[in-house]
Amino acid sequence: MTIYQDIIVDHYRNPRNKGVLEDATISESLKNYSCGDTITVYLNVQDDTITDVRFKGSGCAISQAAASILLENIKGKSINEVKKLTYSDIQELLGVKLSPARVKCAELALKAVQKGVTK
Repeated sequence: MTIYQDIIVDHYRNPRNKGVLEDATISESLKNYSCGDTITVYLNVQDDTITDVRFKGSGCAISQAAASILLENIKGKSINEVKKLTYSDIQELLGVKLSPARVKCAELALKAVQKGVTK
């Protein structure tokens, strides 16, 4: 296994920020219909800054690890910074190039976050 694969497995087995954020100012749920992965992201936003994050979901190691890694990374960022994130940023955080079929898995949390912050 490479270091990056180890990171994905670690975040899948020991997800960071997993759970429900009861006082969330934003929550958004999405499902990847091609494979069944689900994600709900919870964000607390104050003065245009993401101050707290949580997620719950089920699915493959890529979707759940990507959610854990992404949410760990966006805490403390502005809404504007989060809106500018792309799949390339997720790929960089994961450290691996994914097959086209797995891209939707890796993007699921990002799409949920971005949908939530643009409402």
